[in-house]
Amino acid sequence: MYLNPEVKENIFAEHGKGKTDTGSPEGQIALFTYRISHLTEHLKKNRKDFNTERSLVLLVGKRRKLLNYLKNKDIERYRAIIAKLGLRK
Repeated sequence: MYLNPEVKENIFAEHGKGKTDTGSPEGQIALFTYRISHLTEHLKKNRKDFNTERSLVLLVGKRRKLLNYLKNKDIERYRAIIAKLGLRK
């Protein structure tokens, strides 16, 4: 499995406030970005996997909502996570 508990802990430790802080927007955005990149690679190989494509679109929407929330709540944290993850916008 591509997303085991150790990978999640590393993502939350690096981007959140700690490895058990799974609720912070930064940690969730980082987790969604990791999952989006994995699904994107899968779709490059399997063009007709429409269920995965739908999952990818839903994940992008969730990440966008969290980014909008963070931008409205604290613009500095938003800019930091965008720079750290290398996202556009």
